[in-house]
Amino acid sequence: MTTPPLAPKRAGTPSPRPAWPAWLLSAALASAWLPQAHAETYVEAPAQATPTITLAAAWDKALAANPGLQAARYGAAAADGLVMQSQARPNPELSVNIEDTRPETRTHTVQINQLIELGGKREARMQLADTEKAAAEAGVTAALAALRYQLLLNFNELLLAQQRVDFATQIHALATQALNAANKRVQAGKVPPLEASRALVAQANAAMELEQARALTGVAQQNLAALWGGRGAELGLASGDFLTTTAAPTAEQLDQRLDEAPAMLLAQRALAQSQAASAVERSKRVQDPTVSLGVKRARDVGRNQVFVGVSIPLPLFDRNAGNQLQALRKVDQAEQQLQDQRLQLQAQVFAARQQWLSSNQQVALLQSQVLPTAQSAYDLAVRGFSLGKFSFLDVLDAQRSLFDSRRQLLDQLMASHRARAEIERIFGTPALAAATGT
Repeated sequence: MTTPPLAPKRAGTPSPRPAWPAWLLSAALASAWLPQAHAETYVEAPAQATPTITLAAAWDKALAANPGLQAARYGAAAADGLVMQSQARPNPELSVNIEDTRPETRTHTVQINQLIELGGKREARMQLADTEKAAAEAGVTAALAALRYQLLLNFNELLLAQQRVDFATQIHALATQALNAANKRVQAGKVPPLEASRALVAQANAAMELEQARALTGVAQQNLAALWGGRGAELGLASGDFLTTTAAPTAEQLDQRLDEAPAMLLAQRALAQSQAASAVERSKRVQDPTVSLGVKRARDVGRNQVFVGVSIPLPLFDRNAGNQLQALRKVDQAEQQLQDQRLQLQAQVFAARQQWLSSNQQVALLQSQVLPTAQSAYDLAVRGFSLGKFSFLDVLDAQRSLFDSRRQLLDQLMASHRARAEIERIFGTPALAAATGT
């Protein structure tokens, strides 16, 4: 086959350019397009602030919608009806009698009977109602103290969970840093691959701890929001100073306020209520007469007859002695319960204050000595491992000591906040604020 002759090249015609490979052409187009695409795709959106909630805002929500507190308030409101009813006097009775069935001898009698209370029964009944109302109001105070305690506890639990997330994030970062250092040493042939495997296990454990801390944060959010019937997913993060502790009040300050504690108020109201009930039973020793006034119409006589009568019970068989004895013994019981309540509160206050003092001391020691020393030891171990002076087991040991120290710090901080919340539960917020001067 004859090859056709090439066409003669015209004068001034440029030589044909060599064809670019497809992959090179794609790369060139991609490099020319990427800056614009990056600018369009990664336009920085306005940052949305993470919702937060303060202790004061959570307290307002709990005050407005906590079911237990609302129930206590309704109980106090119901006592107003009891006071109102105690002031009522006995109703009169209307009696109508018809005697005989024959019209010519039939007799009609209409009379009104009125019970007259003697012996101070009405006053004793009103006093008993007042003491029951005071007990219901003391119950509201106790419910407020209990709600405040639960709120402080749940709020600090959420702060603790958030601190654990931050702590677990730092642990994961340190474990990743140690893993990178171990991989470099293995690649350089200075340590066996076992060191990298150990670092990988430590990094995986740190990742699991981080996920667990995030899950516990969600649980703490739900526990806090449950105090007012909210949802933890809508709560956000708690805003508060978890890393700072407050000084515990003195034992003398707490002992002076002990009688003002809500539990003591409840016991005092119970004693007053039993005393008022005993007064009611004593007032029943005086019998109440019934006065009658009526008109009698007799057909055979042909005129009306007005009559007045008085009746009074005769205490021959029932002198109310059993109820009086029961009321007296209940007064004795309430007095002993008041003393027992004071002893229990004294023991609870002592234990909570000792825990408060001990936790504050532990926090100060951890922050001033233990944590700086553990951090310095860990930094030296990582640096020495990078230089080949230490094995990775030394790094893991220093890492474990650092992590344990940080966990102890968070635990002691929570113990301090819990002890303070316990003191506030015992005395109520106003009592604690007055005792500590805060």
